Order: sequence, then structure tokens, then C-alpha cells
Amino acid sequence: MSKETSIANEALTREHIETYLHAQYGPQTELLYLALLGQERQEDLKGYGYGRPLRVHFRHPNGQEDDIVLRTMSPDPFGHERRSDRAGNLMMCYDLFNHVPHHIRALDIGTFAEDGSLLSMAPGEAFFVTNYVEGELYAHDLSRMSQPTTEKNDEDIARARALAMYLVELHSEQADPSNYTRELRDTIGSGEGIFGLCDSYPLDHPIATQERLMALEQKAVTWRWKLKHLSHRCKRTHGDFHPFNILFREGTDFTMLDCSRGGVGEPADDLASMSLNYAFFALQHNTSFEGPLRDCWDIFWRTYLEHTHDDEVFGVVAPFFAWRALVMASPTWYPSIDEALRDRLLRFAERLLDGHPFHPEQIDEVLS
Repeated sequence: MSKETSIANEALTREHIETYLHAQYGPQTELLYLALLGQERQEDLKGYGYGRPLRVHFRHPNGQEDDIVLRTMSPDPFGHERRSDRAGNLMMCYDLFNHVPHHIRALDIGTFAEDGSLLSMAPGEAFFVTNYVEGELYAHDLSRMSQPTTEKNDEDIARARALAMYLVELHSEQADPSNYTRELRDTIGSGEGIFGLCDSYPLDHPIATQERLMALEQKAVTWRWKLKHLSHRCKRTHGDFHPFNILFREGTDFTMLDCSRGGVGEPADDLASMSLNYAFFALQHNTSFEGPLRDCWDIFWRTYLEHTHDDEVFGVVAPFFAWRALVMASPTWYPSIDEALRDRLLRFAERLLDGHPFHPEQIDEVLS
């Protein structure tokens, strides 16, 4: 779970703002007074918090007096729950304001450090730095196992079990139930979710026709309302738990990449993402889901269920499987897969969204 930076009532001080003014306008700049918009001037910032515009009145080194307004956003349930949401919204304001006639001007964009100091950011693209780890993508294992001549391997089984146990631990942490609705909305209606994926398909695709995709979207919306009352299931999650986001080294030693979508939500999301990849890789070279990858499917699900006893997941996994099936059937992401497999993946999604019962041991019935 990420720790989100916040402005404590006592953290943002006159000194922080003076330091910012000196950096922006010169060391002789003088802060004269502060005032929450709509209120009288004040000497300190007691009670200041996110979402309250702050007027800053100061004197430039040349003696001219001036004002700027310090604007922030409060977390809210309208797509601004995450710090990244709010940062994205403010960046959009910075990019737009100066291109709209008769609009207030955008002067700078920045961030608050944990001690309350103001850090200016350049108006370019954001960048992100991580450490580097050695390893081989788990997708390489799945590609090897998909070959018809590959036989069962003890290490492959151990790795599938280790990944299931990782999810057992990850999902053991309860998350704020209010995040559950957000994840359902993201899964179905966001640009990275079912709606966005459907938009990425060519309009004239012979298998994924517009009528077929529209029907999938409509069924997914029904599932959103079906699951909304299950917010007690909100747990810590990875959010993009697939074989291209896992680096293995020796044995079962691995590192995860690219935790996504707030790191909280429905555990079925992670289970569907990984397990359907076992089937997807297998079916690229075989008409039936069998062999080492089927063994990985079995041990992955069995291990998770033995340790969580989460039978409720069978009744909620459908839209998450549908989302991942749309990724795998996408001509954008996988342009070279056989059209019969593309159709099969979409049928799989359709059947689950239509209410076909799911159980890991009966996967062949849904995938037929």
C-alpha cells in the first residue's frame, strides 16, 4: 500500500512559502501576508489543508507587490482517490489554462515534500526512477511450457505455487472498502479497462464485431452493479499480475514489476490475470488446455483456495476474466494469434458474463 503525501495542518509554514518565493522570484522577495480565498488575511496557516486555495501576497525585489494563488485538490470519490489522480488533474490544469481565452494563468506546477516544503516541477513529461533487478520474465517460462514437446517440470510447479502463495499473503491485508467501487469502475469503464479495450479493436474486425463488443460492454456494466455491494472483499492487490510483470531468478526467487490501479481492489483481478495466461499460452499451440501449463493452472488455483478458502471468488471473477480475455484477443496487443483462438477467448468472456458457473476444475467447459 502506498503512503500518500499529505499536508498536515502544522506542516505548511510561512517559511516554506517564503523559500518557494525566493526560488521563483529572487532572494529579496518578501512575503507580506496569506489569506484563504474568501477569508481575511492571516499570519499563520493553522487549519490549511488540501482543496483550500491560498492567496499569497508578496513584494518582488523591485518593490512591486503581487499575488499568486496556491491551489491543491482534496481526495474525493470521483476519480481523485489516489495521489496520482490528483497530480494528473493538476497537470492537466497547468497544460490547459494558458490556452483558454480570458482564463486565469497557470504559473507553475509542483509538489509538496513530506515536511511541507514546496518543490517546483518543470513543465515537461514526468519521469520515474526505480532500482534495477536481474531476472528473466516469467512469460519466457510460459512460452517454453506451451510447446507440445515440453514435459512437466518440478520447478515450473514450484513457481506456480510460489505465485499463488504470494497472492495469499498480498490479499490477506484488508483495504478501505471505498476503493472497491473505484476498482470496479476502472475495470469496466476506464481507458485501460473493458471500455478502453473495446475501443482499441478495429471497427471492421470480422471476429470482434461492433455488435459483439457492445454486448460485452453492456453485460460488464450489469456485473458492476451486481458486485458493488461486496466491498468487504476489498484487499491489497497487485492490479496487473501477469507473466510479463514478474522476474524470476533461481528457483522461486522473484521480483514483481508495475503494481497498478492503486494496489487495492478485488482479489479475483489478480487471480484472473495470471491464471488465464496459463490457458492463453497453452492454446496458442494446442487445441485443448493440457500439459505443463494446465498443471500450473491447477496448482495455482488449488494452492490459493486451500489457504484462503475463498469460494466467493467463483461468483465474482467473471468481469475480470472478461477484461483479461479482451486483452489477449486484442489485435492491438496480439496481432498474430490465430483467429480461432481470438474467437474462443471472446466466447469465454461472453459465457462468464452471461452467468456460466466458473470453477477452476471445470475450465474446459467454459473454454470449449
